[in-house]
Amino acid sequence: MTASATAPAAAPAYDRADWASAFRNVGRELESVPLGAARGRIPSELSGCLYRNGPGRLERAGRWVHHPFDGDGMITALRFEGGRASLSNRFVRTAGWQAEEEAGRFLCRGVFGTQKPGGMLANAFDLRLKNIANTHVVRLGDQLLALWEAAEPHALDPDTLETRGISMLDGVLKPGEAFSAHPRFDPGHHGGPRMVTFGVKAGPTSTIRLMEFATADDPAAGVRAGQLLAERRDSFRGFAFLHDFAITPNWAVFLQNAIAFNPLPYVLGQKGAAQCLASRPGEAGQFWLIPRPGAAAASRHLRPLRVPAPPGFVFHHLNAFEDPSTGDLVVDSIYYADFPSIGPGTDFRAVDFESIPEGQLLRCRIDLERAQSDPSGAVRHDWLEQRCCEFAMVNPARQGLEPRYAWMAVAERERGNDPLQAIEKLDLTTGERRVWSAAPRGFVSEPVMVPRPDADPAAAGSSPEDDGWVLCVVWNGARCASDLVILNAADLSEQAVLELPLAIPHGLHGSWVPA
Repeated sequence: MTASATAPAAAPAYDRADWASAFRNVGRELESVPLGAARGRIPSELSGCLYRNGPGRLERAGRWVHHPFDGDGMITALRFEGGRASLSNRFVRTAGWQAEEEAGRFLCRGVFGTQKPGGMLANAFDLRLKNIANTHVVRLGDQLLALWEAAEPHALDPDTLETRGISMLDGVLKPGEAFSAHPRFDPGHHGGPRMVTFGVKAGPTSTIRLMEFATADDPAAGVRAGQLLAERRDSFRGFAFLHDFAITPNWAVFLQNAIAFNPLPYVLGQKGAAQCLASRPGEAGQFWLIPRPGAAAASRHLRPLRVPAPPGFVFHHLNAFEDPSTGDLVVDSIYYADFPSIGPGTDFRAVDFESIPEGQLLRCRIDLERAQSDPSGAVRHDWLEQRCCEFAMVNPARQGLEPRYAWMAVAERERGNDPLQAIEKLDLTTGERRVWSAAPRGFVSEPVMVPRPDADPAAAGSSPEDDGWVLCVVWNGARCASDLVILNAADLSEQAVLELPLAIPHGLHGSWVPA
C-alpha cells in the first residue's frame, strides 16, 4: 500500500479470487468492539462516526443472489474519539429480512435478477418489491436512515443501530413512495444546512419530487432537524432511471439516461426489473435542470430546462457548480460508454471486467442562456479523468460550489476496466494526481472525505480545502477480512490502518457524522 505523486503506468495483476472472496454472508453482529491501529496512529482530532451500508446477506439455503445489489442491507458504524475507535454492525430488520430469516430461504424476487425458488411459475406475476435498505445511510435529525431508492427509508437508532421501522418522515411520504438513496447535503446555500433529495415515479411519463429537509434545529425560525422545508414536482416524457443528481445554489441537476424499459420479462418471471433496462442506441440522454424552491432561478424559470447530454450512461455525479465568470452551469459526472449490466446466465463473482465499460470522469459545461434558445448547442464537455473510477466526492463544504479537489476510487492501472484498488486525489485546476494503492490484494470502497473539525474552506483565509482525512473500508484479500484505512486528505499519506474483526462484503455508500 503506497502513495505516489502520479498514477502507476504499469498494468498490475490482481487475483480474481481475492476480489471475489469479499462476497459472503456476514455471520455476526458486533457492538462497540474496540479497535486498535495495526499500523500508524488514529488522529486524535478525528471525532464522529463513519456509517457504511451495503449487502450483508448474499446467500440462503445454498442459493446465491443473482447480483450483490439484491443482498440485505447491513449497517456498519465506526466511531472515533480521542484517538480511539470502535466498531458496531447490525442488519436492517426489514420485513423481508425477518421473514426470510425465519423461513431460511429466499421468499422474494430481487430487482437485479434474484429469483424465488420454483422457476418461472413461482416468480411470474409476483411484482412485489422487497425493500432491502442496502444502498446508503445518512443521519437526519434523531434518526439514522437506511436508504433504498425504490421505497421508503428505514429509521434506525443512531447509537445502537436497532431498527425502529419504516419512516414516513412525519407524513411527507406515502406508503411505498420512492425515496432516493443518494441525497445531497447543502452546506448552507439558502441559510441553514439542508438535505436535498428526490423521489421518482417512473413510466412513459416520469415525475420527480424534489424535497429539501432541515438538518439542524433553528429555534429562532421555528425549524427542527428533519422538517420538510420545500418541495416541488415536475413531470417529463420518458422512463427515468435516476440514482443520483447534483445541486447548486439555484439548480437541482438530473441526467435522464437514454434507457428503455420492457417490463414483460419481469412480469413473466424471467428477469428482474433492472435486467429489463436497455440503452437506446443512437439516442442521447437529457439534462433536466430543475430550479430549487426559493432560489433566484425559480423566479426566472417556472419550468425545468431540458438540454441534450453527451452519449453514455451515468450512475453518479461528482458535483455541480455555477461558474460566475461565464454564467455556465458545470456538471462533473462519471460516464460509462453503455449501461453496465450482468446477464441472467452470468455469475457476478466471475464477471469479465474487460467485457463491460469503465466509468470515467467527464465535465459538462451548460450555457444557460443558450439552453433556453438553442439547447442542442448548449453543452461542451471534456474529460477530467479517463482512468477507471467511481464513488467520487468533494469536500462537503464545497457541495454545489466550485471545488479545487476531488477524491475517488480508481483502478490500479491507467486504462481499462478493473476492480477498484486505489484512492485518487485529483486537482481539478491543475490536473495533478496523487494515488494511494491497496494493490495487489486490496480492493477499495467509496472514500469519504472528512474535513478537520472547525475547518471552513469556504471562508477566505481559512483552512485549505484538503485539510482533513479520507476514510475508506478496504477488502484485504490476504486475510479475508476488511480494513479501515485513514489517509491524509492532502497528500494521501497513510495515517492508520485498522484491521477490522469483520468481513464486510463490497458495499455501496456511507456518510460521516461529526461528534
